[in-house]
Amino acid sequence: MVMAIVTYLSSCSDRHTPSTTRNNGELFPTPTIPQIIEPPLLKKSLNQSADTDNTINITLYTSDPQCLELIPEQASVSDHEPVTSAVGKILEQLDTADSSLSGYRVSVKNGVATVDLRSSPNSPRQLTSLSSCEQFALFGSLRKTLTSNTQWNIKEVRFTELGKAIQ
Repeated sequence: MVMAIVTYLSSCSDRHTPSTTRNNGELFPTPTIPQIIEPPLLKKSLNQSADTDNTINITLYTSDPQCLELIPEQASVSDHEPVTSAVGKILEQLDTADSSLSGYRVSVKNGVATVDLRSSPNSPRQLTSLSSCEQFALFGSLRKTLTSNTQWNIKEVRFTELGKAIQ
């Protein structure tokens, strides 16, 4: 009876082990071939820009985590609307769950850039309720980026929300 149970159990465990082949009297496990999953093909090379726009390199300024200084970093933006693209890149980095923007407009006239921000209607916090650190990160980054890229000839930056000056 014991022999029958041992034989039965050993036959069950053999069904779940890898198959083997005999080569010169020795048993070798059949090699398993890992399944290779190919990533989807990219539609464009990473070096190509969207559409037919060319890009230019600029310096973006973003706040350090302690909101003590603005740190420069190189970025590429569309040469079609570089100022608007630069503002967009900064705003992408600052968008948070409790304070978000639904849009913005940028205009430059006589060396003065006006950045008109639009808070999302669903945002629990509005621009006027940002902490001093958040204000530094948002307004400081935008101001420093726009005035430091000398090719744009921007000397001053003003901020509005729906056309009204932000105090």
